[in-house]
Amino acid sequence: MRDVTPDVPAPNRRAFLKYSGVLGAAAALSSPLTACSGPRSTNDTDGGEGGDRTLTAVIGYGNDGSWDPAQTASAFCMAANNHIYEGLLDTDPISREPYAALATEVPKDLSGTSWKFTLRPGATFHDGRPVTADDVVFVFERILDPDTRTLAKGFFASWLKEVREIDARNVELALKFPFPEGVSRLTLAKIMPKHVFSLPGAFDDAIKGKAIGSGPYRQTAHHPKSNTVFEAFAGYNGPRRAAFKRMNWLTIVDAASRVARISGTGAGAQIAENIPYANIGQLTRGGLTVEGAAGMNNLFLMFNTEHKPFDDVRVRQALHYAIDTEKMIEVALKGHGRPSSSFLDEGNPGYRRAKTVYDHDPEKAKRLLKEAGAEGLKINVLAVNVSWIVDCLPTVKASWDAIGVETALAPQETTAVFTKMDQKQDYQVVAAASNPNQFGLDADLIMRYNYGPQNLWMGYARWADHPVARKLFTDMDRATMEPDPDRKKAMVQDYIDIVAEQAVLYPVVHNELMTAWDPKKLTGIRAQPYPGIDLLQATWVQRQGAGS
Repeated sequence: MRDVTPDVPAPNRRAFLKYSGVLGAAAALSSPLTACSGPRSTNDTDGGEGGDRTLTAVIGYGNDGSWDPAQTASAFCMAANNHIYEGLLDTDPISREPYAALATEVPKDLSGTSWKFTLRPGATFHDGRPVTADDVVFVFERILDPDTRTLAKGFFASWLKEVREIDARNVELALKFPFPEGVSRLTLAKIMPKHVFSLPGAFDDAIKGKAIGSGPYRQTAHHPKSNTVFEAFAGYNGPRRAAFKRMNWLTIVDAASRVARISGTGAGAQIAENIPYANIGQLTRGGLTVEGAAGMNNLFLMFNTEHKPFDDVRVRQALHYAIDTEKMIEVALKGHGRPSSSFLDEGNPGYRRAKTVYDHDPEKAKRLLKEAGAEGLKINVLAVNVSWIVDCLPTVKASWDAIGVETALAPQETTAVFTKMDQKQDYQVVAAASNPNQFGLDADLIMRYNYGPQNLWMGYARWADHPVARKLFTDMDRATMEPDPDRKKAMVQDYIDIVAEQAVLYPVVHNELMTAWDPKKLTGIRAQPYPGIDLLQATWVQRQGAGS
């Protein structure tokens, strides 16, 4: 399984695959950071005492995606960048409440269209150069530039007009209209040094793995498909100082190898994420803490609305009603999931149970298929081969077979699935995974990540020009601009009802993600509901007679 988060409104699929971890692999091999005889040992673990110890983490996704903060959707790279770079504001990894990072404070009044920030005195990049307002403007100008394609543009362009330099340590953000939710999105605009990344080819180097920020850790070695090494940045003077002198993050996509690296007598790591449900008991019995977090991680179905009969909403609804989600959760997810009752997960602040909820109802499914004239349907499910998705697919097949829909499963490499999408090859249904929580919690962000007139997924579904879709996108724009928070929330919930009813791209189940760690060695760990780890508030457990 490759590290891919395919559901991103990138300008084109090839560019997105490059950004998110598929095509970046080959390019990364030519990075200046890999110009060494071989990778640093991945056995560099808990060898020293006190502050000399190295933390070793296991990440279940590749480190060979893009490291450009404005482009990446790679789980490994986004998590790493949160330790290397800072935004003007950053957010708590769980609550997503903003806190002052490069800026000295969070604006007290978010009701207007002007936010002013003062940069932290003495803040420097990892190369020793000071962070200035010019660097901030450089980053935002790139994001907002209509001729420059970045993933981050989709999170800012609808509400942010421009960013102005007031003086060397002060900047002003000018908004198109009041948008308080935008304050939590500032963490997605990581401040990069202009003197480094304005040079020709520098952003290509960023994609390949070059990372120079102002955060508590600096990248010291990067070996694609192997490991990435960090050291505490001595010049950091911000709010979340490094607790570990060194960190060695291993990329281990294979589940069995990942579990082995943190368990048993030969365990070399202190923390691992993306833990398979089947191994929870084993790791817990071995003395590890294993905790899950529920959020927007989901299995979704996407229909080709140009391929009959999937242009008929009744057919799409029937196939959702037919799926025995409770069985899927019991058998495939070992109880670590919930049937989707909205596009949003139930823990999201914007959640409301949708007017259309696809509780298991095979008789209703049969009735809808009959009404649509779609009896005797044969379906080939084009699916990504992500391990937990593959575990869920047999329930999809059994459920559809049970209502008379002859179903074949075709799980394959994610790159193969979406190459077919790019080539506009015909397909019927795609089953894949999504988790926009790695970007944030607000419902507007999540929905625009998946739906919109220029959205990549709407192109794949061939639905963007449908009259219902055009009205939906208008409703989305109106909700974004609505100044009253309660009214905005209701407007978003109302258009999510349309998304639920249409079931063009819609989740089947939301599931938990599991993280395991050694509580005898680490404290301050919190499992997060999206891929990756955050160690900015973690530290070593104090040893008798040793420092931390």
